[in-house]
Amino acid sequence: MRAGGGEPRNAPRTPKKGSGILVIGLGRFGSSIAATLDRLGQDVLAVEQKPELVAQWAGRVPLVEADATNPEALEQLGAREFPVAVVGVGSYLEASVLITGNLVDIGVPQIWAKAVSGEHARILQRIGAHHVVLPEADAGARVAHLVSGKMLDYIEVEDGFTVVKMRPPKETQGFTLAQSKIRERYGVTVIGVKSPGVEFIYATPETRISSNDLIIVGGHADLLERFSARP
Repeated sequence: MRAGGGEPRNAPRTPKKGSGILVIGLGRFGSSIAATLDRLGQDVLAVEQKPELVAQWAGRVPLVEADATNPEALEQLGAREFPVAVVGVGSYLEASVLITGNLVDIGVPQIWAKAVSGEHARILQRIGAHHVVLPEADAGARVAHLVSGKMLDYIEVEDGFTVVKMRPPKETQGFTLAQSKIRERYGVTVIGVKSPGVEFIYATPETRISSNDLIIVGGHADLLERFSARP
């Protein structure tokens, strides 16, 4: 049977109490999350309404066909037993809001929801989503930082604090961190160093940086931009 006005197709495996991640929507965003969680051995259940996507992902991730905008369908598949739910439906604002609201109503402790605009994000936050993700905006900002300098990876943590992977500026090569005084001069902190063929090490004042190293640096985004722009 199919959900929508009825029951979900394929009875989902019941998650252990207090475990499991529910992923609703198997578009590019949701399917990537579900497949990655399944590959990592997480107890995940994907929910999708479109038959063509159900057929595409059947046998690849634990999956049930259901209309998550219907509160009864969510109850039938045991959604309230999942401590975490991800709403990957972003393109259809009404469906996104209805699904998120349904999850809030049944008391899912942690709800992640995809948004496609700032206005969409604000609506999801107001109705109770705990975490709102704007994948395209976040990816665009990240790529902008990467293409503008020597950064090889860029993760903004919170309130401007950022962690980057980068090549070391020439003025730091051949010196220990104590000698180059990166923190005093630039206001950023080298967290660790990865040398070719050697395991990652956490940085100490005695850590010496070479031209072939990759360094992991943390600090405010503006300071990291200036540091990464050094020749």
